[in-house]
This record gives sequence, C-alpha cells and structure tokens, in this order.
Amino acid sequence: MGLRFDLLSLFTTLALLSTTTTTVLSDVILSKVDRRIDLTSQIVRVTSTLKVENAGPGPVSEILLTFPEVQAKDLAYLTAALNEGKGKGRNSGSSLPINVVNPEGMPPSLTCHSISLPKALAEGDSLTIVVLAVFTHALRPFPEEITQADIQLVLFQDTAHYLSPYAVNVQSLTVKLPKARIETYTKLENTNVHGSDIKYGPYQNLPPFSYAPVAVHFETNQPFAVAQELVREIEISHWGNVQVTEHYNIVHGGAKSKGEFSRLDFQARPHLRGASAFRNLVAKLPPRAHSIYYRDEIGNISTSNVWGDPKKTELLIEPRYPLFGGWRTTFTIGYGLPLQDFLFESEGKRFINFSFGSPINDLVIDNIIVKVVLPEGSNDIFTSTPFPAKQGQETKISHLDVVGRPVVVLEKTNVVPEHNQYFQVYYRFNSLSMLREPFMLISGFFFIFVACIVYMHVDMSISKSSASYLAKMQWDEVRATIQQVQSVINQCLYTHEKLEASLRDLSRTGDVQACKTARKTADSLLKEYSKELKPLLSFLQSSPQATQILPKVEELVAKERELQERLIAKHSTIVDCYEKKIGGRELENRVASQQQKVVVLKQEVEDLLDYIEEI
Repeated sequence: MGLRFDLLSLFTTLALLSTTTTTVLSDVILSKVDRRIDLTSQIVRVTSTLKVENAGPGPVSEILLTFPEVQAKDLAYLTAALNEGKGKGRNSGSSLPINVVNPEGMPPSLTCHSISLPKALAEGDSLTIVVLAVFTHALRPFPEEITQADIQLVLFQDTAHYLSPYAVNVQSLTVKLPKARIETYTKLENTNVHGSDIKYGPYQNLPPFSYAPVAVHFETNQPFAVAQELVREIEISHWGNVQVTEHYNIVHGGAKSKGEFSRLDFQARPHLRGASAFRNLVAKLPPRAHSIYYRDEIGNISTSNVWGDPKKTELLIEPRYPLFGGWRTTFTIGYGLPLQDFLFESEGKRFINFSFGSPINDLVIDNIIVKVVLPEGSNDIFTSTPFPAKQGQETKISHLDVVGRPVVVLEKTNVVPEHNQYFQVYYRFNSLSMLREPFMLISGFFFIFVACIVYMHVDMSISKSSASYLAKMQWDEVRATIQQVQSVINQCLYTHEKLEASLRDLSRTGDVQACKTARKTADSLLKEYSKELKPLLSFLQSSPQATQILPKVEELVAKERELQERLIAKHSTIVDCYEKKIGGRELENRVASQQQKVVVLKQEVEDLLDYIEEI
C-alpha cells in the first residue's frame, strides 16, 4: 500500500502548485481526452487519445506529458503519433519526437516529456494525438505471498482524471481487466462496470493537474515472467548464416509462493492448485528459423515443441518445473537464420537489420544485452537504434581468427515487447577477407603433409660420432652390466636358499650324506658365480659412467660374499653336530650368533639390490 500513500501525497502537492502553473500553459486546452488502461497482462499499457486545441494567440510547437515519479520509474516505453482522418477510417501517422524536459514552474515530483509537433499549431487549430505509455512492475501483488491453492490478486493505482498541465474539457477512462472478477475498486461519480471493464466518466471542465485517486484490486493469473537478464548474441557469417543465441535468467514476478509444493495436487488440478504458476512460454521466431535448440545447465530440454508456417515459427518453451511466484529458472535457446533475410547493402556499406527485444510473448526484461558479432575484418562500424540504448564495442576470438571479430554491444534496461523493433548495424567488409579462413585451412593441411614427407625422408637420428651419443651408448653398457651383476647376485641368493633348505631336510630326516652333497653342489655354483662377477666388476671400474654407482655395486658383492661365508660356517657347524650326535640346546647355542649375522646380511643385500634397481 506504499504506492497509494505516495500518490496521495503527490496529488496534494499538485493541488498546491496548480495555481502557479496554469497561467504559464493556459494557451493549450485538451478539448477531449479518452484514456484506456489495459491490465490484461503484467505489462500495463495506457493509450490516451488527446484532442489538442490552441486557445492562445501564438503558435504552439510542443505538447507536454506529465508522469508522477512513482510511475515514471516504471515507464518503459512512450510513443506519440498524430491521429489522421475521421471516424473508423482514421489512422495513426508516424511517431512524433519525444524528449524529457524540465520546464520552469513544474512541480519537482513530476517527470515531463515534450512532444514536438511536425508543424506549429496556429491559433484556433486543433489536432488529435494518440499517446501510448507502457509500464512494468506497476501491478503490485496483494497479498504479497500466497499458497499453492490461492489465486493471485494484484493492486493497480492511478488517477481517474488525466494528469496534465492543461485544462481538460471532457475526459473519460476505461480500465480493462483480464477477468470479470473484481475484489474491490474505487467508486466515483459516473462509474460503471461492464463485464471486465470499469468505466470512469465522462468528466467535464477539469482544471490543470486535476486528480481523482482510484485503486483496483482484481484477480489475474497471467504469467508474470520477468527476465532479470537477457543476453542475445547475433553472430554474422558471410557464408550464409546468422546464428542467434539467447541466455535467459527468468523469475516469476508475481505473488511469492509460501508453504509446501505438492506436484501431485498440481498435476491433478492445475487450475486450482497452481493457477498463479505458469508452465510454458511461447517464442515467435522469424519464419525461416532452423537448427533450433533449447537447453539449460543440465543439458537439452525435450519438453518443447516447434511449429511454423511461411509467416512465422513458434517455439513452445516448457521449463523442467512449473514456476510459482519468486521461483526462477535459467535456460538458453538458439537458432539459425538465412543471412539474405537480414543482410543488405546501402551506399557501399553493408548493414544487418535485426529485431532488438526478445521473441517471447509478454516478457518483461529488466536488463538486456544485445551483442552483434561481425565478421573478422569489419570496419567503419555504425549502429542505428529506434530508441536510446547504451552502446559499446568489444572483440571476440573464435576459431581461425587472427585479430578477433568486432562485437557491437547494446544494453538497455526496462524492456517490453514494444521495444522489439528493428535496429541496424552498418559496416564495411572486403569480400576478399572471406578467403582468409579457407586459405588458412588449405595452408595448414599443406604444411602438415610437407612436414610428414620431410619426416619420412630425413634421418633424424643423432650422429654416432657426437659426444652425447657416445655418452648414451656408454651408459647403456653400464646399465646392462649392472643388470647382469644383479642377475648373478640373485642366483647366489637362490643358491643360499637351497643350502638352507638342505639343513631343514637334515633336521627332518637326519641324512647327513645328502646334506654334504648339497653343500658340494652349492660350493661349485658359488665359485662359478664368483668367476662371472670378476669381468663385470672390472668393466664397471674402468667405465667413467659408472663412477657414482660403482661403490654400491662393490658393497653389494662384498656383502654377498660375507653372507656366503656365514652360511657355509653355519652349515659346517650343524653337520658336525649331527655327526657327533650333538643336538638340543647346545646346537642352538653354537649357531645362534651365526644365524643372527646371516639375517642381518640378507637384509643388507636386499636393501642394496633395491637401491641399485631404483638408480
């Protein structure tokens, strides 16, 4: 209800200031005003037909329109045109220029716009002007929060009298609602309700800044789809295609949903358990749109349909879930268009002629960014828009680009379907630049084939006389020798295992002769392994590449020999004890120290092998 109090305080201010401003603007009289407020959607459209008369001695070249601040901040679109002809055959001419002005003596709580007439209005002459004002966020949900089962009620506030700095002879107002269900409305003199229309007036002889506050509280379940941000990218390819990509961030701007959501109730009775939600949006695309897709962050959304005819292509967009008040969703739609439908030439320059706003019906856009990506090499760029918009330029790097593609960036806030007008981007482009990318592809494949041919026919190996090659060969020999040393050591360890296995068999069977035989076999094998190690160690000692690893190899060989000696001593002690019939505790005492040393030496040998393996 804060808006109602703002309007009341504003009207009080106007009443105090009206006596000081009527003398300044008394030359113009509005002999007849017919206003029609369309509340059938979330976008409020006010159409005012003004019959203007010049009652003063001098010519009049401009007409003032006034809006209170609380309405001016929601004003998205304003246009005015002359109404020519009489009766039903009359039609609106071209739009008249409108500018924001700040005339002297005007209340500071008003925003003034000046309509420039095509020719001055002489004394006693009259003309008819049709003014269209479009407002966003002018319908306030009341209550602000509802449950899934509640209907959505909104509140609209305005004045029944036309707010103008001029005197009005006759004025009437019609408020068109989406349904005949009206909760409450302000009743004034000459107020009538016909179905879903509320008519105020006619009222006669209204002074300047006359006011009569009215409020209408009514039901509407129309989609309150608000795009908090829309980014449209229009990429031009002179190879015959225009690729359009639109990124939407949409929120339901109606009464916020409270309580729990039941999908079962919604599916069973959507008109009762979700009347305020909307399940789909309709986008009207150009007639020859192709390659249409609809997706979000998760992936492609299959709940969409496309149908078309020679005049249009319609895309039915259904989000993954119904949108209640305060709920939001993000998605992307894209489509391709034939270039010849939008690219033209004029005075030696090319220009793209494309629509500015969103193709989605009755969508309010808080902020829109339109990016027109021109081909690489475009220059002398100029943009023409039918309404003010913030302009800028940036560069986009794409495939096979060298310096990047110039991008024209247009940004505007508070956008409605009436802004879906054509704008033009003019630029110069050398047709020979189209050959750049094919030439780059051909050259790239050519150089790849040439490189392959050169690679197959050129010896890329390192020279056998170079120092690096010789060093590599020497290191390979050192590495092979070390691997042979490791193999011999592993064979020695395996022989050690067999020698200890013979002792275990001796303790089980008592066969001393078999144990001695195993000892002789192990001694012969270990002697052969020792002979194999001598030339390998000699080579490593003579090679400069083995300087760092040689100490570890020598230590490994020494430890293995010590392990051999300990094992042979242990074996001899145990065999001697068995021959002398010594066993039990005394046998264990004789071999205990030797066994401890054997365990330690085995661990040291294994550690050295692991270290050399890592190197």
